[in-house]
Amino acid sequence: QVQLIESGGGLVQAGGSLRLSCAVSGRTFSTIPAIGWFRQAPGKEREFVSGISWSGTYYGDSVKGRFTISGDNAKNTVALQMNSLKPEDTAVYYCAAAYYSGSPREPSQYEYWGQGTQVTVSS
Repeated sequence: QVQLIESGGGLVQAGGSLRLSCAVSGRTFSTIPAIGWFRQAPGKEREFVSGISWSGTYYGDSVKGRFTISGDNAKNTVALQMNSLKPEDTAVYYCAAAYYSGSPREPSQYEYWGQGTQVTVSS
């Protein structure tokens, strides 16, 4: 069983930065085929943000060039560095684990989910 706990959310002004962290327990994250970040704004579907897998790192189009995902084997965490934040980045951000090979982007491909952390970007 894999447990995921997100942290690092908060309120930030447009143009600012936040760093989210996903603490993985139950397995070493490098043994999990993919760890992804998703977000969901009120009234919208859950959206893929970024992932780190055995194939490398990958990003959604809306965050490419602004967000960076990284893994820390020693701490068993996956971080999401978010720069140049925009009001449209406001959402609850979720960390998830998938047992799909390749670079999964669909929520249905992810088996384990964290509780989420709120990110609010003010204009």
